[in-house]
Amino acid sequence: MSTRPMDFEGSTRRGPLLWTVLIVGGALLISVITARVVTDYLWFRSIDYQSVFTTQLAARLGLMIGFGLLMFVIVFFSQVIAYRLRPKVRRANLDSDFLIQLRDALDRRSTALMAVPSVTLGILAGMAASGATETFLAWWHATPFDWTDPYFGLDASYYVFTQPWLRFIVGFLLFAVIAGGVAAASIHFMTGALNSAAFRGTGNAPAGLGAQRHLSITFGVVMLLIAANILLDRFGLSTTQNANFTGLGYTDLTTRAPVTAILASIAVIVGILAFVNAWKVRWSVPAAATALLVVSALLLSMLYPWIVQSFEVVPDEQEKERPYIANNLTATRYAYGIEDVEIEDYEATTSASAGQLRQDASALPAIRLIDPTVVPPAFEQLQQVRGYYTFPETLDVDRYVIDGKPTDSVVAVRELDLNSVESGDTWNNRRTVYTHGYGMVAAFGNQRQSNGEPVFFSGGIPTVGQLPDHEPRIYFGEATDYYVVVGSPEGQAPVELDTPSGGEGRTESLYTYSGTGGVPIGNWLTRAAFAMRFGDINLMLSDRVNEESRILHDRIPAQRVQAVAPWLTIDADPYPSVVDGRIVWVLDAYTTTDSFPNSTLSDWTRAISDSRTQADRLLVGQQVNYVRNSVKATVDAYDGTVTLYEWDEEDPILQTWQKVFPGAVTPKSEISPELLEHLRYPQDLFKAQREILGRYHTTSPSTWYTQTDIWQVPNDPVRGGQQGLKEPPYFLTIRWPGDTNPHFANTTVFVPKDRENLSVYMAVNADATSEDYGRMRVLKLSDSKQIAGPGQTYNFIATNPLVADSLLPFNRQGASASAIYGNLLTLPLGGGLLYVQPIYTQTTATTGAYPALRFIVVRFGEEIGIGDTLQAALDQVFQGDAGAETGEQPIDEPAVPSEPSGPEDAQTRARNLLDEAQGLFEAADLALRSGDLADFQAKVKAAEAKIEEAADALS
Repeated sequence: MSTRPMDFEGSTRRGPLLWTVLIVGGALLISVITARVVTDYLWFRSIDYQSVFTTQLAARLGLMIGFGLLMFVIVFFSQVIAYRLRPKVRRANLDSDFLIQLRDALDRRSTALMAVPSVTLGILAGMAASGATETFLAWWHATPFDWTDPYFGLDASYYVFTQPWLRFIVGFLLFAVIAGGVAAASIHFMTGALNSAAFRGTGNAPAGLGAQRHLSITFGVVMLLIAANILLDRFGLSTTQNANFTGLGYTDLTTRAPVTAILASIAVIVGILAFVNAWKVRWSVPAAATALLVVSALLLSMLYPWIVQSFEVVPDEQEKERPYIANNLTATRYAYGIEDVEIEDYEATTSASAGQLRQDASALPAIRLIDPTVVPPAFEQLQQVRGYYTFPETLDVDRYVIDGKPTDSVVAVRELDLNSVESGDTWNNRRTVYTHGYGMVAAFGNQRQSNGEPVFFSGGIPTVGQLPDHEPRIYFGEATDYYVVVGSPEGQAPVELDTPSGGEGRTESLYTYSGTGGVPIGNWLTRAAFAMRFGDINLMLSDRVNEESRILHDRIPAQRVQAVAPWLTIDADPYPSVVDGRIVWVLDAYTTTDSFPNSTLSDWTRAISDSRTQADRLLVGQQVNYVRNSVKATVDAYDGTVTLYEWDEEDPILQTWQKVFPGAVTPKSEISPELLEHLRYPQDLFKAQREILGRYHTTSPSTWYTQTDIWQVPNDPVRGGQQGLKEPPYFLTIRWPGDTNPHFANTTVFVPKDRENLSVYMAVNADATSEDYGRMRVLKLSDSKQIAGPGQTYNFIATNPLVADSLLPFNRQGASASAIYGNLLTLPLGGGLLYVQPIYTQTTATTGAYPALRFIVVRFGEEIGIGDTLQAALDQVFQGDAGAETGEQPIDEPAVPSEPSGPEDAQTRARNLLDEAQGLFEAADLALRSGDLADFQAKVKAAEAKIEEAADALS
């Protein structure tokens, strides 16, 4: 007895505390959600895309409220109906004590007990429906493709836009009705309307009649929805993978499509019988019909197609599937934009003769010698300036007009590396001091200095060179994955680190951001919202946050474009360019779908992955069967402005999203001429197309089926390693056989399946200023003449005595420098195919070493040449005279491995020279044993010269 008052007092004490916790927790949750919504809106408004935010928010809220209410209404009123159909008289002899307690509780709080599960399901359903925002918006504004499905006569827009939305609607209603039926059955059970007597005999038990009618009608609605879902599955066959390809095959059209109609009809009959059962209760009839549906589904949708496939199709599959393969070929080639690829036979010559490259004279000076994956350390050492600057692991290839000539260039911007800041990664350093990178660095792609270093035509701090005048500061870049606070009142001393040198004895110059980028946070409410968003109270406490401050966040270009256009797939290779006085990031963006009828599905992630590009983990498993480069996007590196330019004006998916977000995409006509010069054919699209072309280059169903002519992208012989990574495509300036002038192109090669010899060379015109932009051409090599592929050529180069002799000082054990092989390029020159590979050397004896371009290797047919210049290598291959000039400056003395200069390095330099002399003496011995006295004398003289240089270095 003594414990009761204590329990009561404890409960009274816990009650207010519990409510307080709930209220405070709810307030915090609402505050966090509000802060997120408000800061998102401010971010979108700062780049003039607030209409994208408001449209998405309105659609999301509309779907959440609409479908949430729909779920609530179905579940709640199903329970209300069930409660009203409760027996008027309780039969105590059939009720357990537990049921009596449930009924008493239901009678006391019937509305609350029915509302709680209804509201819970409504909230969950609303949240799920909000995830279908893009599906809804695309359906609402759908644009026809004018491409008709050959089997059902429907426009492709039905499959891309309408079918996904109908599937969502039917699936949602089916779940809602089933949930309502389960909830209603629970109420019937609690009120005693459902018990063993209710279903005994003919079903005339008075207590269960209303419940059975209610559940019969619910069951009938469920069956009608199942019938609708089955019919959607019928059309879904056009986007489903069958035994050979995506889309309808013989078995699909002759068995599965008719079966879905039959099963849908049976489901409708079962639904009608369920409605009839509501008036004349006899459960044996709908039960038998349901059993018939289940048995029919097993026999007709599984066994019957298996029998047809196994005994009718497989024995004569090629003939049976011929028209369906033809339709798949047509749809796939259209959906991937490869239907106009030009394939020509190419009788490539393999013999080299003097003057053979005379007709290719205009293309030779443009051959890119600088490998953007090898030279980043050289950029770091020669252009880094300070340790807190960094360059990407792989540089970009762009084009600039230098001295009146379009020039392939290797470019990068100088960004920040906060891990190298000597004063530490403190809040002030990260948020207010180290706010931006500085400067564009650009080097000629086809030139190198006499010591093997790149020839920079833009670089330094402040930036000097041949690029047009531009704003050099990089506030938005690929390494800017954190927010910063910039701006201050007029007259206040700047705090942002700008350049590492300044006047009046200062070691650094400072800067105050003057752009319009970012969100103003002078208002304390706005500041509080961002502090809550980022969980950073320093935004409220720091003196460096003032009334003129702006917060820059989500600064990575690809993230910004994805945020304003979530319906786009972003290319994995953004690149910086100087355009109209600004550094802008150029991004290619794609409209994709996995629902184009009868087009083969491909794994986007797998297609774009190679030795240079490891696809974003967020894209893993993304399936596509239609892709267009519909948008070219730019992000201003100084103020973060995002501009989406219309590119593929005929793309129905782009047109649909332009209706959804009017004004979000800028017309193609507004692309400036200067920007157009830097636009190019996108990497990821080209990779996806070459993967599909491997099998879909043919229009012959027989060839496709027998797989007698499969093209395969070879593994990268230089960097593929044991991982089997594919060789990337290369941007090169080439002269196509038969053309007069060279052009900028994206190029790739193919080998036959499970073989290594070269079978196909492919290029697409990548120059956006050209009338032939996007023209895709293929050279198909003759099967009667075998030409070595990249793997075979790399092995040929690495094991060739001439190359090995030149690299001996770097490859022998204990050498203080090592050889690094660059990208193996393939070009159609001299009536055949020419391989060009730069070889770099890098000292291992000092810190701060970087690779220097030392040799160029060329292979044509079975001829190979290696020289200090491309010209020298070409002349070796083509009998002393290639017939054209490369435009390189001659190198009198071989370049030595690059090292940091300075007196303290004299001993290291001398040691390197002596190592090279030793290698030359060893090579001289080999020449003497082979009887080549001229080569023996040349090697001895070269070795003696190295010894003299070593002596001079130590003097």
